[in-house]
Amino acid sequence: MTIIEHDFGKKDRDKVRRFSQLLSLEAQHEAKVLANPIPYIERATERISQLEMALLDAANAANFTLGEKPAAEPEQVLIDKAEYERLLRCKALIESAIKKL
Repeated sequence: MTIIEHDFGKKDRDKVRRFSQLLSLEAQHEAKVLANPIPYIERATERISQLEMALLDAANAANFTLGEKPAAEPEQVLIDKAEYERLLRCKALIESAIKKL
C-alpha cells in the first residue's frame, strides 16, 4: 500500500501568509499577493531601504569621530552602569548590522 502525499498548495499559501505578515498585510491580501506579487515585492523593497536608512542614521548618531570640536562645553551626565552597558550593546548591534549590509 502506498501513501500519495499532496499538500494542495499549502506550502505556497504558507509562504504567502508569512510574506503578508512581514508586510503587515491583512489576511484578505493573501490571494492578491499570490495572484500579483510585484507590487508587494516593491513595497517590501521600499520598507527594506527605509530600514537600512534608519540603521545608517542610528550608526551615524552613535559614532563620535575623534578630532571633532564640540559646539559647546561638554556636559557631564550621570547614568547607571546598566543603562550605559545597554547603550554599548545597542551600538555594537548597530555596528554589526552595518557590516552585514
